[in-house]
Amino acid sequence: MRTTGIEPSAAAPAPVSRETTGHIQLPPGGPVALPVPPAGPGTGTATLAVLLIGPAGAGKTTVAKLWAARRRVPTAHVSLDDVREWVCSGFADPQAGWNDQSEAQYRLARRTCGFAARNFLANGISCILDDAVFPDRPVVGLGGWKRHVGPGLLPVVLLPGLEVVLERNAARSGNRRLSDEEVARIHGRMAGWYGSGLPIIDNSTYDVETTARVLDDILARSLASPPAW
Repeated sequence: MRTTGIEPSAAAPAPVSRETTGHIQLPPGGPVALPVPPAGPGTGTATLAVLLIGPAGAGKTTVAKLWAARRRVPTAHVSLDDVREWVCSGFADPQAGWNDQSEAQYRLARRTCGFAARNFLANGISCILDDAVFPDRPVVGLGGWKRHVGPGLLPVVLLPGLEVVLERNAARSGNRRLSDEEVARIHGRMAGWYGSGLPIIDNSTYDVETTARVLDDILARSLASPPAW
């Protein structure tokens, strides 16, 4: 049979219904601007990006999850440690030694978290991130988060006493549990946040609900008068 060498044209795709799942046009994420202060008590319905800073065992993840869950508007929680552990095969565990590979995976996770935060905010969803950011490393710490998220990021430090942090760390398991020496070293470096101008919560005697409520009050004040950082 003789052929012309020309393939028959493919059938034109059927038009996609605007109500079909998976075809919702989302606004692109950009740098997070300063949010508008709420009219009522607490953060109310403000859409905002928060960075909760603290040492291992401070309760960052637990507090961040509860604060996000209790808000009256859509709010997401993104934990840097969780995102780092998305890498399964080839995960560079910092507990085995901080090296170029663990540093690269940390930076990649932070960029991923920043991208997620910008996209949540662009689509009307607040976001709280948590990370153990050191005050003596501004370029890869707080400064890095500001570059990845934007000037509207509101940082708050969660810093209970060393004895409390050691006790909470002892209750951990797996690679989230650190040695007492490492916990003490991290906690000591975090003390540098005092005098930084950032709001600090000493939750040594607070339960999770109280800490989340204090966090919301502090964020409301930060919205009215953003900290200089």
